[in-house]
Amino acid sequence: MSNPILASWRRLRAATWARSLEFVRDRSTLGWNIAFPVLLVLGLAYVFSGPGQPMFKVAVLAPPGAALDAGLHPFLGTPQVQFYREEQQPVALHKVQLQRIDMLLDLTATPGRYWINEQSPKGKLLEQLLRGAGGAPLQQEATQGAQVRYVDWVTPGVLGMNMMFSCLFGIGYVIVRYRKSGYLKRLNATPLRASEFLLAQLLSRLALIVLVNGAVFVACRLLLKVRMEGSYLDLLLLVTLAASSMIALGLLVSARIASEELAGGILNVLATPMMVICGVFFSIDGSPHALQLVAQLLPLTHLVNGARAIMLDGAGLAQIAPDLMALAAMSAVYLFLGAALFRWRQA
Repeated sequence: MSNPILASWRRLRAATWARSLEFVRDRSTLGWNIAFPVLLVLGLAYVFSGPGQPMFKVAVLAPPGAALDAGLHPFLGTPQVQFYREEQQPVALHKVQLQRIDMLLDLTATPGRYWINEQSPKGKLLEQLLRGAGGAPLQQEATQGAQVRYVDWVTPGVLGMNMMFSCLFGIGYVIVRYRKSGYLKRLNATPLRASEFLLAQLLSRLALIVLVNGAVFVACRLLLKVRMEGSYLDLLLLVTLAASSMIALGLLVSARIASEELAGGILNVLATPMMVICGVFFSIDGSPHALQLVAQLLPLTHLVNGARAIMLDGAGLAQIAPDLMALAAMSAVYLFLGAALFRWRQA
């Protein structure tokens, strides 16, 4: 009698290998997955070779109960600048260093003080606006530690966004196409189980995602000189878990759908909020608390936060453990639900 575990392993291995060969033999898809990261790196190198675009966000240390308006200081009435309250100076200073915010004002001291990142064109411009606003003069203080460039801060987010699209659309459309063409119906006649089929799809796509994004990361390091203060192995573990969770989410979406148009709509509904509120291009510090809670439920948030912690702060596994656990839990839940809801045939 054959060993059921060994038989399951053989089916899983065969399905994974078959999916990998299918992808490699699809020249247009393979070419796009190779060409797009190259174009992405060249675009990053071009866009960030010059000064960044000013986007103004200022944290304020203010007396309790004081309104953040021109009555506290004339500069707080400056239009097109978002002012929000911070409670802890060390936390806010670290955000200035990472260019998550453009300036920190301390209006609790006499005289008042402010901090900017010397490498930020946004901070320099805000400093000029502050001096021209009038009111009590504020004293400039020097930030301690490394002052990162905007390209250092934004690169993890852009690479994470690219990985998100590859995971969601690369796996979601494939399963729907299989179901629509009747391929899944034929697989249903084999001993292959739904969980084995979905796991094979995940493993095949995961290997591709890690390989391609690893190459893009190396290119960014060489062309853009982005910072990397932490461990490459820690970053690889984070990326692997993040890719697994997003691939599993794509599998969940495609578990029952037979329409490519519907699948594309649902995937866009998932991808667009992640691209906007997960901190890819700008920090969500100072945003409504409800929005920040929603962001914590999305895998891209934990990927971007963890990658920035490793690359910019040199964080280890202990520091990014909450992000790792969240991504692992999302992967398990999405894959379990996908296997439970999976349907071989069209309705």
